[in-house]
Amino acid sequence: MQEIRFDDVAALSQRVGEPWSPWGSEVTITQDMINRFADVTFDHQWIHIDVERAQKESPLKTTIAHGFFVLSLVPHLRQRTDMQVVGYRNVLNYGADKLRFISPVPAGSVVHARCRVVAVDAKPKGTLITEEIEIAVVGQERPALTYTMLMLFQP
Repeated sequence: MQEIRFDDVAALSQRVGEPWSPWGSEVTITQDMINRFADVTFDHQWIHIDVERAQKESPLKTTIAHGFFVLSLVPHLRQRTDMQVVGYRNVLNYGADKLRFISPVPAGSVVHARCRVVAVDAKPKGTLITEEIEIAVVGQERPALTYTMLMLFQP
């Protein structure tokens, strides 16, 4: 694994344009997890929580995870095995440039993620790294979502 200091903008910039990182760890999306997310967000739409109705009325014949639930797994799923930013005191979620929900994630699916650096910018309060993240159901070619995340690494 390559370790790069958060303030080594030149070294980090060399990673811009590289192919996707290897797929990271896998997480199984259970119906219980989906139900608990629905409770926290007050989003009790039947396609997520009503197993019997989904079996009868959904084209997928099962419930699906909320898109924002899958997105909320980014902190765990985006852990890279090929590169690690080091030497910073803290990192702030600086926002997002793009988010697309592309394919549904049926209950019981196993998901994983990969990412790539798309921009590195020195800022007065640290280094802003923009990373594109793709989360997919294991075995599916088409991603479940793509997300461009901005992270400010601070000294």
